[in-house]
Amino acid sequence: MKNLEQRDLFPGALEMMILRTLRRQPLHGYALAQHIKRTSNDLLQIEEGSLYPALQRLLKDKLVKAEWGISSTNRRVRIYKLTPAGAKHLAHEVSRFEKMLEGVARVLARGES
Repeated sequence: MKNLEQRDLFPGALEMMILRTLRRQPLHGYALAQHIKRTSNDLLQIEEGSLYPALQRLLKDKLVKAEWGISSTNRRVRIYKLTPAGAKHLAHEVSRFEKMLEGVARVLARGES
């Protein structure tokens, strides 16, 4: 049985966090995962089995582009960069998320005893 403390992200959350992170600067996959982990105060740990399929979906949808580069450890890595279409998609998804979160907050605030 799954650990009760472990929670899956809602659909699209990982992609939204990847796009938001890439809005700051182009990064390779490992650096993306580390940034998300660090920024969430270690609450979110993105596994490779989730990260790379999400990056492939974003590449396919032309929301990010990738090129080969060299990491700070002198390794050949694929560096991902946000596209203009990705920036527009991110803004739309963040707006949708904020509205959904507002609705959830309203329902929880009206809790009946």
